[in-house]
Amino acid sequence: MSIADRVKIFADGADITGIAALAHTPAIKGFTTNPTLMRAAGVRDYEGFARQALDLVRDRPFSFEVFADDAGEMRGQARRLAALAPNLYVKIPVTNTAGESTAPLIRALVGEGVKLNITALLTPAQVATVSEALGASPHSFISVFAGRIADTGRDPLPIMKEALDIMRGQPGLELIWASSREVYNIYQAAEIGCHAITVSHDLLKKLSLGGKDLLELSLETVRMFHADATASGFRLAAL
Repeated sequence: MSIADRVKIFADGADITGIAALAHTPAIKGFTTNPTLMRAAGVRDYEGFARQALDLVRDRPFSFEVFADDAGEMRGQARRLAALAPNLYVKIPVTNTAGESTAPLIRALVGEGVKLNITALLTPAQVATVSEALGASPHSFISVFAGRIADTGRDPLPIMKEALDIMRGQPGLELIWASSREVYNIYQAAEIGCHAITVSHDLLKKLSLGGKDLLELSLETVRMFHADATASGFRLAAL
């Protein structure tokens, strides 16, 4: 059984060429992006980019994030995005920039039938609040940023396991291991039964290394260093 059979791999990025290529990759079960990734990719027309990406991906969930900070404006943007395609999931941040919970907005959008992906969670308490707000949702995602938790020097595994426990009584909710940092995170997510993991386009290129013989990889690394030094024309006189 391949790793893609054990956990859903969602491609995370805003490179339209990469999205087009990955749209034909069966191992990719969904797509996500965010305003930061879109800015880095040079996207200027938000809705135009969304429509272009959704034309490429019609059969798998694709998450796009609101960027307003006011609850009313977030709600309007969520409705606008949700109307673009039936496979679109609207990403709502767990709080606004003042730290105020978006739980009331989440409940309202659930009542309107909007498919949601609640994002930027880092604590079990946030998972509990969001799970409660999503209670009546037929299907939604909760994105816990395991990679950012690890960036603080904390082991994200206990938090991710606790998140799964909190969500266990709600079969309509799926936990996403967000902000992965290395291929090993995919195996960690699969091991604990996490439903999905977001993986950058660059990191996806390393998936072929899964299970590779370490001595073979060592030799390939040595050869890479030697080839690059030769191609660079480096010279160093021996003593």
